[in-house]
Amino acid sequence: MEAGGLEWLLVPMQQLVSWGAAGAMVFGGVVPYIPQYRDIRRTQNAEGFSTYVCLVLLVANILRILFWFGRRFESPLLWQSIIMIITMLLMLKLCTEVRVSNELNIKRRSFAAADSKDEEIKAPPKRSYLDFDLNYFWHWSKFTDYVQCVLTFTGVTGYITYLWLDSSLFVETLGFLAVFTEAMLGVPQLYRNYQNRSTEGMSVKMVLMWTSGDTFKTVYFILNQAPFQFSICGLLQVFVDIAILFQVYLYSSYPQKPVSHTAHPASTKAL
Repeated sequence: MEAGGLEWLLVPMQQLVSWGAAGAMVFGGVVPYIPQYRDIRRTQNAEGFSTYVCLVLLVANILRILFWFGRRFESPLLWQSIIMIITMLLMLKLCTEVRVSNELNIKRRSFAAADSKDEEIKAPPKRSYLDFDLNYFWHWSKFTDYVQCVLTFTGVTGYITYLWLDSSLFVETLGFLAVFTEAMLGVPQLYRNYQNRSTEGMSVKMVLMWTSGDTFKTVYFILNQAPFQFSICGLLQVFVDIAILFQVYLYSSYPQKPVSHTAHPASTKAL
């Protein structure tokens, strides 16, 4: 009787823990960006945040969703990718609006086509259908340009995945690329901090949440026997997070003179 009563209590408790873990996986990944988003809105300055982190997460989660069609993993991981894509688009929108409002340069950079009268006021109006410039990649003047790029990437990779979906080698490679790209999430911020010899403008709360979230996520992958690519790259991601936290300690304890370099849009990153 006592054993039966204990079992009656343990089953719903286990179910609650399972739901809690799934909910943490779905929404936990976006929590670190809340303080960074609020900081950018409050200060109207996005210089300390690298938009290339948004690029990394968008690519990683699009590839992960495509991987799901070839190898069905747990649905919380799928929903996590969808929520993360929406979050990164919101971050990009804010960073683009803030950056453009603070820039004195009125020259417009776009992903696809642009009217040259928007770029050079004195130049005669002329339509260019290939305004893509690698030097200004991911540093465009309008949020719609980022959306066009994301949709183009999704369309191309989606079509390739559809053609090769029957190949187990392709599917496994796709899964590895998805999680490896995500594991490189902190690298743009790591490099930006190194360039600036400072972590000013970067939300330390965000990085602490990255570290705790990535640790939880890696343990979740291992315990739930997720595809091995997830576990290996999760460990790599935790290592990068720890390296950024070391930079916080290093540059706060031993301030260094910033390296002088010519300001260039391509060097500006946003997480």
